[in-house]
Amino acid sequence: MTSILTVDLDTRSYPIHIGPGLLGDAELLRASTGAGQVVVITNSVVGPLYAETVTRHFGGRDYLQLAVEDGEGAKSFANFERLMGELIAHRIERGATIVALGGGVVGDLAGFVAACYQRGVAFVQIPTTLLAQVDSAVGGKTAINHALGKNMVGAFHQPRAVIADTQTLATLPARELAAGLAEVIKYGLIRDYPFLEWIEANLDGLLARDDEALAFAIRRSCENKAEVVAADERESGQRALLNLGHTFGHAIEAAAGYGAWLHGEAVAAGTCMAARMSARMGLIDAADVARIEQLFTRAGLPIAPPPEIAPATFVELMGRDKKNVGGHIRLVLLEALGRAILTHEYPGDAFEATLAASHEAA
Repeated sequence: MTSILTVDLDTRSYPIHIGPGLLGDAELLRASTGAGQVVVITNSVVGPLYAETVTRHFGGRDYLQLAVEDGEGAKSFANFERLMGELIAHRIERGATIVALGGGVVGDLAGFVAACYQRGVAFVQIPTTLLAQVDSAVGGKTAINHALGKNMVGAFHQPRAVIADTQTLATLPARELAAGLAEVIKYGLIRDYPFLEWIEANLDGLLARDDEALAFAIRRSCENKAEVVAADERESGQRALLNLGHTFGHAIEAAAGYGAWLHGEAVAAGTCMAARMSARMGLIDAADVARIEQLFTRAGLPIAPPPEIAPATFVELMGRDKKNVGGHIRLVLLEALGRAILTHEYPGDAFEATLAASHEAA
């Protein structure tokens, strides 16, 4: 059964289609991509699996298929420049639609290409990983990485539609599935306590790829994301709460080398760091931290960063975070399970102790 949600952004509102077999829905794909040229951007892993299924619906239309390597390293200036060159060389016009077929890396890169090419062309997200289906494909954030920081070069560029075919999760490696669950858990922690309880009760089914459980988790995650984006599209307020664990997590990704840790793995460890810091500040108690750590552990995710990342490295990398204001590192912390806050007003000793304890972790 297919669910259709709407991201309500007035004239830029768009649907999120969630369900099995959507890559085979010719009418949906044609309607979502308009009448002009189509450019499918994918990667070396997803392309062989699903590109033919998607592009066969564009028979008789002018379409181009491009691919990048798999992994976080693909979100590079080199790939951005190469893809732009391909679009120009093939005379892709302003009325074209770029289709991002892949996980979060492909979606971020293809979306940024779409935002920049001829000052902006339409694009459609077809996420094929759990993380992309529940988070990165929704909301219009697009970016590439810089050596000094993750997602530091990008734009807000909303898609025309998001098409999440749940059957693509059948080919997803177990590690990627677990990484996606980090973002699912995040929604429960920051704003949806009943969903958090549901995740705890149904985690085994999610890990076993139960169709009904995955469909509900994706739909509820997208409902949460859509509500937040509709209220704060450009992250001037409450949307920043979606970054629970990300300020710590992005530092982990950068310090470890992009691709060594999956994004969801870094977010899981970063969320646990944020939870421990919240407990040090008296916002939540030790039992809450234990509950969070247990959930991530059950999901097969790390609860601490690599111990070789020194506190000074965290401070340096976190100091470049996009949420920072006036030179202050702003953090998303938990004041209760199901309720988060964004603040730069926290005790320095709590922050330092959190970094020191993580550095000393075995």
